[in-house]
Amino acid sequence: MKNSLFIAIALLFILLSFNAYNEAKPSPKAPIYRDIKLYSPYYLEKRFGGLEIVSRADSSFKEKPDNLEVFHRLEALEREWGREHLKVDGETLIIFDSNGTVAKIPIRSDMDREFLRKFYGV
Repeated sequence: MKNSLFIAIALLFILLSFNAYNEAKPSPKAPIYRDIKLYSPYYLEKRFGGLEIVSRADSSFKEKPDNLEVFHRLEALEREWGREHLKVDGETLIIFDSNGTVAKIPIRSDMDREFLRKFYGV
């Protein structure tokens, strides 16, 4: 009886750990995301207590969400930024800020185009 109880608790722990890992994973990204990320004001900073979301544009902006939510919160902030600062013009993605155009990135594949539509809504 003790042996089967130990196995059941171990399996439950493994199942809960696997479920938490799957929920905390960030969504898959297209190759164009690496180029856009260079201009995004939000990034992760490693701290002793965990990961913290910081902004390059606003030095007072710091968020410390739970470890299960950190990647989802970062994605939400990036989506919000992308809706305001990204525009698709034909086969080119235009990144701009309040001063004007910052960069133009060519859209190389349909996967990139679909990612821009689903992730950023542009």
